[in-house]
Amino acid sequence: MAPSLPKAPPSAHDGLRTALLAADWPLLARLCRQALRKNGRDLGAHRLLGFALHRQRRFGAARQAYQRASVLWPDDAELLVNHANVLIEQARNNAALPLLERLCGLRPEQAIVWIKLAECCYLPGLHDRGFAASQNAAARARTLHERAAALMQSAIHRRELGQIREAIEDSERAIALFPDEPGNHTNRLLFMLSAPQVDAAQLSAAAREYGAIFESPLRQTWPRFEQHRGAPWRRLRVGFLSPDFRMHSVMYFAEGLLARLDRRQFEVFAFHLFPDEDSVSARVQRHADHFVRLAGLDARQQAEAIRAQGIDILVDLAGHTGHNGLLALAHKAAPVQVSWLGFPATTGLQAVDYRFTDEITDPPDAQAQYTERLYRLPTPFACYRPMSRNPLWRYQPRYQVHPAPAGERGCVTFGSCNNLGKLSDEVLALWGRVLAATPGSRLLIEGKNLDRPDFADAYRQRCQGLGLEPQRLDLVALRNANQYLTYHRIDIALDPFPLSGGTTTFDALWMGLPVVSMVGASFKGRMGVSLLTHLGRSEWLAETPQDYVRIAQRLAADVPALNALRLGLRDEMERSALMREDLFGQHFGQGLRAMWLHWLARAEHPHSAQAQEQALQDWLPRLPEEWTCAPQPEVGIAPGQRISLAHAHARLQELVKKARADAPLAATPAAQITSRSWSAVAQLAETVLDAVAHDPVALSCLAEVENAHGHTGCAVNYLQHAARAMGTGLPGP
Repeated sequence: MAPSLPKAPPSAHDGLRTALLAADWPLLARLCRQALRKNGRDLGAHRLLGFALHRQRRFGAARQAYQRASVLWPDDAELLVNHANVLIEQARNNAALPLLERLCGLRPEQAIVWIKLAECCYLPGLHDRGFAASQNAAARARTLHERAAALMQSAIHRRELGQIREAIEDSERAIALFPDEPGNHTNRLLFMLSAPQVDAAQLSAAAREYGAIFESPLRQTWPRFEQHRGAPWRRLRVGFLSPDFRMHSVMYFAEGLLARLDRRQFEVFAFHLFPDEDSVSARVQRHADHFVRLAGLDARQQAEAIRAQGIDILVDLAGHTGHNGLLALAHKAAPVQVSWLGFPATTGLQAVDYRFTDEITDPPDAQAQYTERLYRLPTPFACYRPMSRNPLWRYQPRYQVHPAPAGERGCVTFGSCNNLGKLSDEVLALWGRVLAATPGSRLLIEGKNLDRPDFADAYRQRCQGLGLEPQRLDLVALRNANQYLTYHRIDIALDPFPLSGGTTTFDALWMGLPVVSMVGASFKGRMGVSLLTHLGRSEWLAETPQDYVRIAQRLAADVPALNALRLGLRDEMERSALMREDLFGQHFGQGLRAMWLHWLARAEHPHSAQAQEQALQDWLPRLPEEWTCAPQPEVGIAPGQRISLAHAHARLQELVKKARADAPLAATPAAQITSRSWSAVAQLAETVLDAVAHDPVALSCLAEVENAHGHTGCAVNYLQHAARAMGTGLPGP
């Protein structure tokens, strides 16, 4: 909110007021500092200084200004809300939370303060507090905008609390009150995915409504992109647009592609929409040729920034999910725009030309559900790379496949680690039938807030009403530190429906668990179908609820067979197309080139389909011969700096040789690697593995590092993985 000036003689703040009205933020900041040098307690200058710095996107300076002001004016509402806004924009919600709680105590009658508190609660996962704040806001709302904003916050927290139908209703009520707020439409679409009563046609209609409202007014302003026309086989600039170049499920699929996409053909740009960055973001900066930050810009500015980079093809990784860039796509930021990952349905935008998918998740009759033209890959729609948060952990013993827990517990445990919002009444009722058909079995459900006794008790009561015996439930709180480890407690994974698991299904299969999945009617319900078909495990697919119960019961009936299956499933996964980054990158690149050639043919011959087809036939024989061979792997060693894998191997060998000579260490255990020479080996080896999974040279060098520090067990572990990568044909170089 724009700060106001306290009452004062007319001349005292005239300069500040003039600069504020003119939106001259550098001048306003300078005048505020001058005023504060004269009077360090000038409230108006304190309010406006932080605001002016924020508008200049000088976030650190703005936070410092508000912190200094809060010492003098701890109960000023405008300082509190604007300070909180800066923190929230930078994804520092935990720091903003006490400011907003204080503000609610100072101004409890104002709906906006409760709305901001509810918004702040989402990222830290405080959904019960956020929902309560949204209800306080609704009770105090006076304008249409406040009522719609309160409903939006209510909806997003209801979804996380498993109240899907109510979340959709809140979103629809917000749209009716304030139809020009894109977030309400995006939320409705996201929540509709999990609703059993919503089919693909309804989802498509809601997405097209979004396009009609937000895209239609922009179509006449779309550029023609004449400057992009030219040689059909030139190196293309490909941009990937996402708020999730960070610790996020999208990165389990995007990172391998960014690292392996053929640089002979493509120059890769990563456009990041989220305000915060982490260790995953740092890896993306090495994988991409260019990393461009777009957070804080409006949609028009984002589109202009993308066009300024000369992007030929823009690939959106978010769809209708949080912090998305769909409005930038609606401005037509690039000649060819493509949807992939993030959202398992159409964007509803005519500006998005294609969607990457496969022939199983989107069978031949699926095109009517999309505004995009479907490009079906011969592989699954995505390629999985585990352990995005900590890549080297995939080699640690605790993350290796353990024997089936039923062997030790004496009973079979079914389980789900999916978002609780996917577990509708229909899903839980069917899982109750699975337990009933499998005497002595248990059901483990992992999810947010299940460590809270009140929430867990309410969830057990809900399950009991749906036919699940509470005493057979194991409710486990979601913790990032437990990712993958919870699967050690589960024998058989149960996939929800109609929105099936995505990342969680890949996770479960990689950890050795068979997954029972229902065959759905559209992409959102067919992700499991694609994964299990490409894995060669279609016998785990159910056409009906009766099939679902029968498959689960059959898997549970033979524990020795279940254990043998479990111990071999990771090898099946890693050899299959589900994890072959080299194959996926090749086919994805072919798709990008095909999309480009078709755009170029249409641009050069807009009125003749025959001429377009002839142009394609003329161009295809001119494919550079060297492109018919797979590219040699490369390693991004620094932002914008890539070297060949062979060069990286040579560097590693040199570093190992130097480390042996410079810092031979005693063969005793050490808590940390302290030698700079050995640290350099470890750092480069990890960087190589970030680019090329299972690279045996990098794994062997890590074994050298561990051995030099007396960690014999760790060294042997890395050598075993290196030998396995060389001897069993696991995908690598």
